[in-house]
Amino acid sequence: MDLSGIISISGKPGLFKVVAQSKNNIIVESLIDNKRVPAYSTDRISALEDISIYTYEEDVPLKEVYTNIAKKEDCGLAISHKESAKKLTAYLEEVLPDYDEDRVYTSDIKKLFQWYNILHKAGLITLEEEKKQEEKGKEKAKEEESPKE
Repeated sequence: MDLSGIISISGKPGLFKVVAQSKNNIIVESLIDNKRVPAYSTDRISALEDISIYTYEEDVPLKEVYTNIAKKEDCGLAISHKESAKKLTAYLEEVLPDYDEDRVYTSDIKKLFQWYNILHKAGLITLEEEKKQEEKGKEKAKEEESPKE
């Protein structure tokens, strides 16, 4: 799952993919309806790869949380962000058991699941990278185990 180039713009619904950059703005494409619009330096822009979730130990990057959801749902859609707060928090506890309940608000949890489902509908939720890393690790372990002639 690659979150690079995916951003959120405060005041605009959904997520956007950075398409081009110019001197005064960037051109972004909505992941919902594929419309292209400019985003200016005055807009509050957040890159998804820079966002993390508070836990009691250390912050967990959004990518790891989404990977956990994808594994749980077998790369399917997650729970709707319109569900009750109790259901959303219970689901997040399954995916990220040690999240900081005091610093992660219900609105954050709703946004987390809304963004995941937008990314899923755009076809950006995959576990291929993780599978490749696991296979590389297994291959290295086999090479180390086999005697060299």
